[in-house]
Order: sequence, then C-alpha cells, then structure tokens
Amino acid sequence: MAHFYILESLESASVGSEVVLDGSEGKHAATVSRVRPGEKFTVGNGRGLVLTVEAESVSKDCVQLRVLHVEHKERLQPKIILVQALAKTDRDERAIEAATELGVDAVIPWSASRSISKWDGPKIEKGIARWSAIVREASKQSIRAFIPQVHPPVTSNELAQVLSGADIVVLDPTGDVPLSSFIPTSHQIAIIVGPEGGITETELDTLRNAGATIVTMGNNILRTSTAGPAALAIMNAKLGRC
Repeated sequence: MAHFYILESLESASVGSEVVLDGSEGKHAATVSRVRPGEKFTVGNGRGLVLTVEAESVSKDCVQLRVLHVEHKERLQPKIILVQALAKTDRDERAIEAATELGVDAVIPWSASRSISKWDGPKIEKGIARWSAIVREASKQSIRAFIPQVHPPVTSNELAQVLSGADIVVLDPTGDVPLSSFIPTSHQIAIIVGPEGGITETELDTLRNAGATIVTMGNNILRTSTAGPAALAIMNAKLGRC
C-alpha cells in the first residue's frame, strides 16, 4: 500500500468498477514501480477522491485496476495559503515542497523587493509549471488527497489585494506577537515569508495597513526555505489540522 498515484482525469468511481491508470503515471507504475497483478495500492485525483485498488493486468505503460474502496476526503479547515518569496537556488522550491507535505492548501510566488530570483516574461510560465510539478510530486510522496493550487506570481503592490478577506500573517523577526499566540478570525489564513534579505519596511507597512499581523517564531532567524513549513506546523497543531 506504499504506492500512491494521481490521475487528474478521474471524476468518480464505485466499488467493483474498473479504472485505467495510463499516461506518465501508468508508465511509472508499470516500468519503475513494477506493479504486478494482484498488488493493492491507492489512486487519487488530487481533488479529494481516493481509491483503494487492485491491479488486474499490467502492460508497459498502462495498469488495469479494480476498485476495492472509495473515499471522499474533506479539506482541512481553515484553509492555509503560503505566500513564498522567490529565492535564490532552490530554497523557495524546498519551502513549497515541505509545506505541501505538511498540508498547505495553496502557494503564491511573491516577487518581493529583495528577491534575488525574478520571474519575467517566459520565466513566469516556466516557474508556475515547475512549482506545480513540485507540489504534485510532494502530494504523491505524502499521499495527500488534495494537490495545493499554485497561483500566478504577485508583486508587493498586488499582495494585499490578492489576499483580501484572509487573515494575513507575516513572519518577521520584528514581529509584534508570537505566532503561537495568533488567533485567526476567518476561514482562510495567508502565511507570508520573505526572501533571504528580508521584508522591507515599506512592504511591512503596506501589509500592516492591509490588516496583517507581524509575527515572530522566536529568537532564531530561520531561512526562507524553513520559515514557512515551520509556521505551518505550528498552525496545524494550534488549529487541530494534524
């Protein structure tokens, strides 16, 4: 039961029905995982539907499955969004990967004032595709029923408007309150993480004016790749999302 495959085209299924695992997932199951007839594992559609299945036949790029159990998962509440500043090397990618494993619902790439990495022109589409692939694979690894949504990148000027209606939590060493003391008031929480150089005073003022709470997670300064997942773990425990 260790294998989990995602088949986005799957809309519904019933016990005893047949499902075909094809495409890249079918090829991976057949040639890399070497699934054999009689083997049981799980398949999901990334939108809450999870099936327990048994392989009936296997070809080089396709596995015929029989459905043994059907489950419709519910999203955890409240919804948590990670606004991750673009960062150099792969630090932003490591952040969204770990956040996915910890149950984040959506990620927003943020082109912060001090972001070294920039998404311009064709890099925007490429970056979204890259992040989408990362959260998809992390969802498979952690056997998540829901794949986090990857939003288009935003600038600092757009951030407050995009997050309208959400409880905005900004992680910063100058925070007014500990994150562990933060009490959400809406069904949606946005956790904002700055780049390596930090969030500028202008950005902090803009976010404060939009109703954001500037929070701290203690005396240690965390990397941009660590802060978001650490904050998500704290909020999961605090809100019973574990």
